[in-house]
Amino acid sequence: MQNEGLGSWLARRARLTPDALALVDAGANTADGHAVALTYDALHRRAIRLARALFALGVLPGDRVAYLGPNHPAFLETCFATGMLGGVFVPLNYRSAAPELAYMLANSGTTILVFASERAELARAALELTPLPQAIAVHGHRGALDYEALVARSPETPFDEDVALDDPSVIMYTSGTTGRPKGATLTHANLTWNAVNAMIDLDLTSRDVSLACAPLFHSATFGMLCLPTLMKGGTVVSLPSFELDRVFDAIAEHRVSFMFGVPAMFQSMARSPRFATADLSSLRVLLCGGAPVPESLIRDYEARGLAFLQGYGMTEVAPGALFLNPRATHKVGSAGKASFFTDVRLVRPDFTDAKPGEPGEIVVKGPNVMKGYWEDPEATAAAMTDGWFRSGDAGVVDDEGFFYVRDRLKDVIISGGENVYPAEVEAALHEHPAVQDCAVIGVPHEKWGEVGKAIVVLVPDARVTGSDLLASLAGKIGNYKIPASVEFAESLPRTGTGKLDKKALRATYAGRR
Repeated sequence: MQNEGLGSWLARRARLTPDALALVDAGANTADGHAVALTYDALHRRAIRLARALFALGVLPGDRVAYLGPNHPAFLETCFATGMLGGVFVPLNYRSAAPELAYMLANSGTTILVFASERAELARAALELTPLPQAIAVHGHRGALDYEALVARSPETPFDEDVALDDPSVIMYTSGTTGRPKGATLTHANLTWNAVNAMIDLDLTSRDVSLACAPLFHSATFGMLCLPTLMKGGTVVSLPSFELDRVFDAIAEHRVSFMFGVPAMFQSMARSPRFATADLSSLRVLLCGGAPVPESLIRDYEARGLAFLQGYGMTEVAPGALFLNPRATHKVGSAGKASFFTDVRLVRPDFTDAKPGEPGEIVVKGPNVMKGYWEDPEATAAAMTDGWFRSGDAGVVDDEGFFYVRDRLKDVIISGGENVYPAEVEAALHEHPAVQDCAVIGVPHEKWGEVGKAIVVLVPDARVTGSDLLASLAGKIGNYKIPASVEFAESLPRTGTGKLDKKALRATYAGRR
């Protein structure tokens, strides 16, 4: 028998470079104060022992094993161990509420939950709503099996499980901004081809050191950063969460060359007092995605001599679709062109190709496109047309084939018959020095049907009025795109993957004047 999937990756990499550094847990320290580190050989051995423990607990091919917790080597160990058994890994968003987690556990049919002690109460609350046969605590917890004890007492006898590339590998739940989260079922082939695309697009080498500071349950951190780095034989440095000082320290200490973040993360770095003087000399690739990237943010990093690269994708395509080549400096603000083994089109409602400059929907096809939504054939059928995945995102393509992502189709504001893309307006607002964060939503209007409303978070101690902000947009965007009103807020709601939660924003602000 042969394992062609993720479960074989560590054996293959340990065979080639057993002593190369695979993982550095920068969130934990040894007795001498150094970060905990694992070579590929050590990581492989630990994953085998964990797989043996899971097998002893009854995990069989096709069974689902879930993980709940902040970034930690146990996340990847559980992923690879589950793959060795031919099981399906289910990474959970630890920012979810207990009822949401209970739904994901029940919907996926998870049999074992591995959780970090930091999320023990959340795990307990979810398990009260949907009991599972077994739970394993990474750092030990009353009422759960101890992760390290299981690993320590299990043998290192390798598995010889038959796993095909087309078998399900991971179920990643979408953020659920349109209702119940849906489980995108990614095969071993989806994740493998996406990793190959990423290695080509990012020009990764075995000398790259990648910083995982965005959540590993985020499809981009997992699929665009961790998996390609490990396939190539580089090093993944893991932080439990995104904390500015720890990020700056980790980049300098571990000579990080590659990191991924959503725009909000990179914005907070750029606004930090440390940004101007921090040692960022090792950074080679800064990959940003998950939401439209303001051009002003890209310029901030260019001013520090850093290549700030925009990508575009979604959980359902494992997740990369478009990438802006660093040599295309004249296309700043574009999401680039389709990845090497992926095809992307821009289509009209009748699914014919949109002309250059004409708005349309972004659709994706390729070996990285998901198998479907877990046990939801109706949602799968609605998302696919002739093998093309319908993103639900609006964009345009120029006459050179570069794509520009405008916004979610459902978030487009139709004002007086004109389409207004909130992301474009938000990008223009971000150029104002007093704006720390912002969002634009559509609100009802008697004459125009809808008009825009801006919700703005100001930089601390900034003094500016709503009228000042709106006046600053004149000449930057069309008058019909300028919001009709501004409301100030202390913070904006975001989903677990860092995107603006437009559903929550509309619920809070749409009815207020």
